[in-house]
Amino acid sequence: MTTPGEILQRYNIRPSRKLSQSFLVDVNTIHKIAASGRFLPEDVVVEIGAGIGVMTRDIASAARRVIAVELDRRLVEILQDQFVGCANVEIYSGDILKFDFAHISDRYKSKLKVIGNVPYNISSPVIFHLLAYRRVISTFTLMLQKEVVERLVSPPDHKSYGVPSVLLQMYADVERLFDVSSTCFYPRPKVESSIIQGIFREKPLFELNDELFFSRVVKAAFAQRRKMLSNNLRHASVLGTLSGADIQSALDEAGIDGKRRGETLSVAEFAALSNALKYRLTN
Repeated sequence: MTTPGEILQRYNIRPSRKLSQSFLVDVNTIHKIAASGRFLPEDVVVEIGAGIGVMTRDIASAARRVIAVELDRRLVEILQDQFVGCANVEIYSGDILKFDFAHISDRYKSKLKVIGNVPYNISSPVIFHLLAYRRVISTFTLMLQKEVVERLVSPPDHKSYGVPSVLLQMYADVERLFDVSSTCFYPRPKVESSIIQGIFREKPLFELNDELFFSRVVKAAFAQRRKMLSNNLRHASVLGTLSGADIQSALDEAGIDGKRRGETLSVAEFAALSNALKYRLTN
């Protein structure tokens, strides 16, 4: 196997600060991450940030098809050179935040598995993009900043718990697999990384009357973290014409003290509150 360092040297690649590039160069870690995806011969895999293709090769040896997504045109040319003649690898040049997972799923008549090293500056947008396409994605295995992973798997009443935690845990079973030291990268980043894996559920963890409304209620609850939940809800535009009495009635029905802060509510409590508020808006 040609090492990542040799590939970088061969093509005279210099990491782009603008794109927050940091190349994973530790071979053992590359193999470990790829193996954690548990790819099967029938799988169609989308790789986010394929870079110089060091993990792409591992994935291609296990899966039916790999769509390697890369934004940097320089790296796209390297990927095309690296995988010329490799029939089950497709190079996609473009922004993952504009990638249409549904189109690929429809083309191959298969749910997708997603894996990748996500640039730290687009971590949250990528998570929300995957959530938007959750019905055509079965699993995701992502390397993110350690603090971001802690936030996504965080339980209630913790400083890391927030909107992404609630929304992701409602729709996916998530697990932090392992950490990746900054020494495994070139150039070495100033932060540590972790691998998170998620399995999207066929249905939300708890029954929801309106999924879009649920996400808006969650965002409203965290609008000002230090404020009481009832205050945040009273100022939420999503609740439209609901009076303070209506909001209090919904809180009572859900068994939630309005004096609590949003960060103390469990995913189940957010579901109950959302359903109670939605009922009052439509009746």
